Amino acid sequence: MWGAFEALTGWLWGTPLLVVIVVTGVYFTLRSKFFQVTKLGLIIKHPFKKEKAEDGSEKRLSSFQAVAIAIGGSVGVSNISGVGTAIATGGPGALFWLWVAAFLGMIIKMCEVTLAVYYRKTLPDGTYTGGPTYYMERGLGKEKHWGKAWMPLAIIFGCGIFITFFITLQNYTVSEAVGTTFGINYIIPSVVLVLTIYSIILGGLKRVGQIAEYLVPIMCAFYVLCVIVVLAINAKEIPGAIGLIFKEAFTVDAAAGGAVGAGMAKALQLGFARSVYSNEAGWGTSPMVHARANTDHPVKQGLMGAFEVFVDTIVVCSATGLLVIVTGEWSSGLLGADLTLTALEDGLSVIGIGGFARIAIALSIFLFGLTTATGWYTYYMTLLDHAFKEGKTKKVILAIYNAFTPIFGFLLTVITVVFGGTPAEIWTLADFSSIIPTFINVLVILILGKTFISLLKDYKARYLGIGQVDPNFKVFYEQKEAAEEAAAK
Repeated sequence: MWGAFEALTGWLWGTPLLVVIVVTGVYFTLRSKFFQVTKLGLIIKHPFKKEKAEDGSEKRLSSFQAVAIAIGGSVGVSNISGVGTAIATGGPGALFWLWVAAFLGMIIKMCEVTLAVYYRKTLPDGTYTGGPTYYMERGLGKEKHWGKAWMPLAIIFGCGIFITFFITLQNYTVSEAVGTTFGINYIIPSVVLVLTIYSIILGGLKRVGQIAEYLVPIMCAFYVLCVIVVLAINAKEIPGAIGLIFKEAFTVDAAAGGAVGAGMAKALQLGFARSVYSNEAGWGTSPMVHARANTDHPVKQGLMGAFEVFVDTIVVCSATGLLVIVTGEWSSGLLGADLTLTALEDGLSVIGIGGFARIAIALSIFLFGLTTATGWYTYYMTLLDHAFKEGKTKKVILAIYNAFTPIFGFLLTVITVVFGGTPAEIWTLADFSSIIPTFINVLVILILGKTFISLLKDYKARYLGIGQVDPNFKVFYEQKEAAEEAAAK
């Protein structure tokens, strides 16, 4: 039974989904004139620019808080546990394909975030909400005149996202990291994480944003700094590691499954799968929080989305990948968080801080898991808010949701511990959870691609001095809709 499920997941994450992602990424790369490359400096600098908000509303998320939640929802267990496992099972070449996926993912994430902000809805209290289901409703349903035909896509997308509500591995990875480091039963840190998540989500979205705003930069910086120290210590091994990454990315391993090209195929599949699961480009998740940001142009927040992928994958995932390769731990037989933590501990033991660093990073993984879980809390809330109208039914559903948010991750940890599951099996479940929503979302943004290109053209004209500004161009769908209604009267 498990073998069949694993084969199905591998096939879906093979040609079908890879073709959709690659075609979409290449299309937007060409149409944007390689924006994620030519404007990489702008993408990196943009999150740190201080701009005046539209108003002083305390209910709205700042642009940086939005990207902090989104990075908190994506930077986490996949970067530390998933990347190492992908390299251990698919070889160092998986890191090369993860880079390729990130290059395409930057423009895909920029597109989906831009569309989410453009099509977002202003609520009665002045806050915003949006995401894939909203640009399906407004972009496909209204602008493309699909009528109600957008609803099946939204339902399938929403159900796909909610698979992760039941199959979520943040709890397990946190429990594994803390448990192996302190030599305690995984259930103990699992319970602590559950209680901590409850304490945060009871504070609402603004609380999540405030916490993520401070925790995410500190955690990322600390982890990457530790890895940089290990790489500096092993500097002479880096050229060989880089060579191995490129060599293994195109290695034809006839022994693997008896099929010519199986080695390269495995590395490519795992590289793309781990990239999407890590930075969530194309998954349709982080656009739900970016849509809530206080920004005066959709592309400005789209730049935040591209920055998110850069930090998550090019910086943090690359750090993990190089760490396990340079130290040689990728071929040790270890998997999951234990692989990365052991590589870090061994690498820093040379200067006598290996044990301390492992403890510090294990606690950081706890915080990574915390911000990831609370970030996903925002995504689920957005879908539920869109799916149900205000009333008793919605209140009951939201109450049940809030009550059970951290429980299924805890149950997965318990089941894995009791039945002796492995990190590789856990990651197969994780890969399956990303397939359905990614298929739907990437196809939708491809259909709405013309809108993204128009917004990008307007942004270049307004802020980069490239082209002429069209004074009649509306930068938000609600503005366009209001103008059309006024003209029709």
